[in-house]
Amino acid sequence: MATQDIALMAHLMRRAGFGATREELEELSTKGYEEVVEELLDAETQPGLNRFELMRFHPWLWKPGTLPGMGSAEWLWFMVNTKRPLEEKMTLFWHQVFATGVSKVDHYHEISNMINMLREKGMGNYRDLLIEISKNPAMIYWLDNNENHADA
Repeated sequence: MATQDIALMAHLMRRAGFGATREELEELSTKGYEEVVEELLDAETQPGLNRFELMRFHPWLWKPGTLPGMGSAEWLWFMVNTKRPLEEKMTLFWHQVFATGVSKVDHYHEISNMINMLREKGMGNYRDLLIEISKNPAMIYWLDNNENHADA
């Protein structure tokens, strides 16, 4: 296996995801660049996150007052363990574009739902993404749209 193939694959995995181990790079290099790109764009269904596993091994993340840690740890676990790195990278990208946060949206489950929606719609049609983001409770609260009324 040529060193330049591994270097090219390493570059791709850093750009389209969050990197890869040497073993993963060697395995991906045997498939070829074009096939790996196709897999990144059309990956198998991502298994759901096992929140109970996180709760079991990291119970401090779920204590009251650790709301920012709770979301960060869950999402970080997903980014590290995903079989769909491009999807997670796009989720992170769209979260930077359509930012919300627990500093204002104090309901973690709404932030989590928004991240899941970005994960689901982030590699699809931009119009569909905008429609979904405009209906998302976390975004509505972040933009103070919950305070709009007819007499304003």
